[in-house]
Amino acid sequence: MKIVAKYDFNGGKAAVQDRYAAEFKQVESVIQSIDANLYKNKESTEKTMMGKMLFSPVELNRAFKREFSKPENGIWSSYKVSCDYIHGEYSSEYIKPKSSSSKPFRDMDFVKPNTKLGIEVQFGKYAFMVYNVCAKMTIFSNMGIIDTGIEIVPVKNFADEMSTGVSYFEQFAWDLEHRGTSNIDVPVLILGIDA
Repeated sequence: MKIVAKYDFNGGKAAVQDRYAAEFKQVESVIQSIDANLYKNKESTEKTMMGKMLFSPVELNRAFKREFSKPENGIWSSYKVSCDYIHGEYSSEYIKPKSSSSKPFRDMDFVKPNTKLGIEVQFGKYAFMVYNVCAKMTIFSNMGIIDTGIEIVPVKNFADEMSTGVSYFEQFAWDLEHRGTSNIDVPVLILGIDA
């Protein structure tokens, strides 16, 4: 795969260049090392694309995980934090959920040890892209885990060869441009990738 587009959100490009140039080279290496055509193995069952072979977002995410964990790429890993929900006063009609055996958590796809650079890879719906940049990265920054982010997303040409509903770089960058930035936003470099 290759990087074909970049969007600088809240000074993300300068932050990555100034603080994380070596790590960015690792990110470029990871992207270039993945042959997306190996993951064009999902047969569509959608009416508009019945039987067409599509790129599998699940398999692409697994490929990123494998590549980011290799020593030559810097051994990036997922970073998970538990969520201990704090509840205010409940109304008399609210029924507290039963406790479950699994603890709720939030995670960042990849964080490089001894840095504060977080990476999210997103081949999903548009809302997840926005959540990553406008909420999750801010949360992880407030917790002192990251100070800069990179969001890796497909460009439209690539997304068009996935299931319907996968969002893409051009739409995401347009919305971020028109949303503007807030004083709580983290510097993020958005990378648009293609097969």
